[in-house]
Amino acid sequence: MTISRSLLRGATAFAAVSLLSVSAAAQGSMGGMQMGGAQKAPASPRDSLKTTVAGSEISVNYGRPSKRGRVLFNGLGDMKWGMVWRTGANEATHFTTSKALDFGGKLVPAGTYTLWTKIEENGKWELIINKQTKQWGTAYDAKQDLVRIPMTVTSNNAVVEKMEIQVKPAGKGGEIAIMWDTYKAVAGFVVK
Repeated sequence: MTISRSLLRGATAFAAVSLLSVSAAAQGSMGGMQMGGAQKAPASPRDSLKTTVAGSEISVNYGRPSKRGRVLFNGLGDMKWGMVWRTGANEATHFTTSKALDFGGKLVPAGTYTLWTKIEENGKWELIINKQTKQWGTAYDAKQDLVRIPMTVTSNNAVVEKMEIQVKPAGKGGEIAIMWDTYKAVAGFVVK
């Protein structure tokens, strides 16, 4: 009787391990499948960058929307000329600097902010650094603006399909560049 119980326990344990193995293997081979079909990647995935420019640690966290054949600037409802654009998608784009940055006489102290862009057809865009954080990208409050910085806007022949933000060294400091569709908008800064 003791041998029968031991065999029964052993068979039960083997069956449980086998079921777990089959379940794990099935999940692995399904590779992100959900009920009703394959799991789709988000249309505007979050991305982030971290870099050091002239001793300042700078990071940006933002949603990266894709063009997907759409007319973007002055085409999408929240990107008409003269509007403030969320500079990304979904949650507001967050920007952090460990040292103060001087954008042509407009000082941004060390801290975390959100980035917005006022877009104009004539190329006179402004990078808006806003004190409000942790909000959805459509919850812009102009009363929270810290500074508005003129940007240099150029047009490319090549289309940038997925919006991109870069922060890199330039001149005696650095620059923030926003690229999407055929536009590139840049704001230069010096680390204080």
